[in-house]
Amino acid sequence: MAESRTANVVRKTNETSVSVSVHLDGTGTSKISTGVGFFDHMLEQLSRHSLIDMEIDVKGDLHIDDHHTVEDTGIAIGQAISKALGERRGIMRYASLDLAMDETMTKAAVDVSGRPFLVWNVTFSAPKIGTFDTELVREFFQALAQNAGITLHILNHYGANNHHIAETCFKAVARVLRTALEIDPRQAGRIPSTKGTL
Repeated sequence: MAESRTANVVRKTNETSVSVSVHLDGTGTSKISTGVGFFDHMLEQLSRHSLIDMEIDVKGDLHIDDHHTVEDTGIAIGQAISKALGERRGIMRYASLDLAMDETMTKAAVDVSGRPFLVWNVTFSAPKIGTFDTELVREFFQALAQNAGITLHILNHYGANNHHIAETCFKAVARVLRTALEIDPRQAGRIPSTKGTL
């Protein structure tokens, strides 16, 4: 019987209290409460389209702004994914996808390599989506990549609506994570690297 790829992470600082649970082989169900409505919506997309079950509860210093809440949530999700992956045996490792949403097209590519890196080529035409700071989208993915130990490239080809641009980033990353984290039936149990480690 395959080992369950699940993990729980609790992160507490003077700025936030974050609890994250993930099940990598789930169905994309989620229970999310960060206190930031737009961010909750984006995390629901991340869970649903990656098929990673997520339970996320965050209490942050929202009286200051959303920054610490978003960044620390990204840190905890990344840590939980890395913990659930363990030695990363048998995974597909790589994935790349162009994702369309109405007038917007965004590309995401990932290498679940153990080497954290973010390439971000996304520009928003406004500083906010509702009350949410658009610069925090990058902050989230930077924290996720660094703490999950993944190389992540996100490129927005084009788009006019900032909500759509942000949403395609989350959905595209979700879809490449779904593929890259899948177990490859041709090499189940093997680490997908000639070095023998990730």
